[in-house]
Amino acid sequence: MNVLFIEDDAMNRRVVRDMLDVAGATMAEADRAEEGLRRIDAEDFDVILVDLRMPGIDGFETVERIRARPDAKGELPIIVVTADTAPDLTERCKRLGADEVLFKPVAMDALFDAIGRILAARAGESDLIL
Repeated sequence: MNVLFIEDDAMNRRVVRDMLDVAGATMAEADRAEEGLRRIDAEDFDVILVDLRMPGIDGFETVERIRARPDAKGELPIIVVTADTAPDLTERCKRLGADEVLFKPVAMDALFDAIGRILAARAGESDLIL
């Protein structure tokens, strides 16, 4: 499994990378949305993780841009990872096209559960065991 994490905080990226390493997944990183969107153009990913609060293009617009793609990459599973706890945040993210919303600090079991649910729902069953 290849995951892209678009997140401006290096420590948050490292923590999630360590979690994904446990499951044998690989993780590409982008510290800004612009870089993440370029990586989506150039590489293949199974899941995209997106932080909401980043300099430049924020996570909301990033999700919108991914979902606006006319190709299959516009359908990639997206998990928003955020420290924002606004009451309507989960609903807003899902309206924009996010599959799941996880709150920081992200727990390994919550991350694996979210990825497993999304992949199982999309494929009928997941061949990734986390």
